[in-house]
Amino acid sequence: MKTKIYFNNEQFIAGTTLKDSMALEQNNMAFHVCTSTDDVLDNRKTLAATLQCDVNNFVCAQQTHSANFHRVTPADIGRGAVQKDTAIANTDALYTFEPDLLLCSFTADCVPVIFYNEVNGLVGVIHSGWQGTIKEVTLQLFQHLIQQEQCHPQDFYVQIGMALSQQKFEVDVDVYEKFKQLGYADEFMYYNAETNKYHIDNQQTVKKQCELVGIPAQHITVDSTCTYVSTDGFSYRQDKQAGRHLSFIMRKA
Repeated sequence: MKTKIYFNNEQFIAGTTLKDSMALEQNNMAFHVCTSTDDVLDNRKTLAATLQCDVNNFVCAQQTHSANFHRVTPADIGRGAVQKDTAIANTDALYTFEPDLLLCSFTADCVPVIFYNEVNGLVGVIHSGWQGTIKEVTLQLFQHLIQQEQCHPQDFYVQIGMALSQQKFEVDVDVYEKFKQLGYADEFMYYNAETNKYHIDNQQTVKKQCELVGIPAQHITVDSTCTYVSTDGFSYRQDKQAGRHLSFIMRKA
């Protein structure tokens, strides 16, 4: 199984799957964009074997570019793991205090955010495409965790996964204005006069959202791999039929 492991220690394992031309469906992990759900399920089972966990312990959401998040409990074990219809509906971020659950986020250019709290063992994943970023899904989730789950921002460690680079994230003025209205994204945008397009760094905007809630910058790591340019990447902008990466985290028992 072609994967990139971001960290694997006594407490946590996290990473992302990579595109692989030799694998079934090029190692696509998503039921909602596939030719064969059986092949995608086989890919997920291979990932589970690689991580030495059970595919039935995967927890997946039906992502809708929302700012909705969900606390995963033992009742959610296996939702969306082996069939699409059982996924947690209309949700783009998951978190849990439970061990041995693999939280999953699916992307092909959008920004995946993987995080853990080193004190209380909380883990989570966020799917933040440009729509999720302007809705501030990352900011809202961390505010919730700090205010409602009694987390301290300095205890979080965040991995921002591979995504569409600023060079390739080319937008018109309407999207540019939405980012500008955030009030803190100006330094992550530039204008190309030759093409009359704006270029936005979605990863750095999400990183800023983490910092705004008090997470130390030195606790945030950004994977600069561009999903459009890299042969390891699925890119919706490049191919509307692209598969999806699965970014994951699990707290070990």
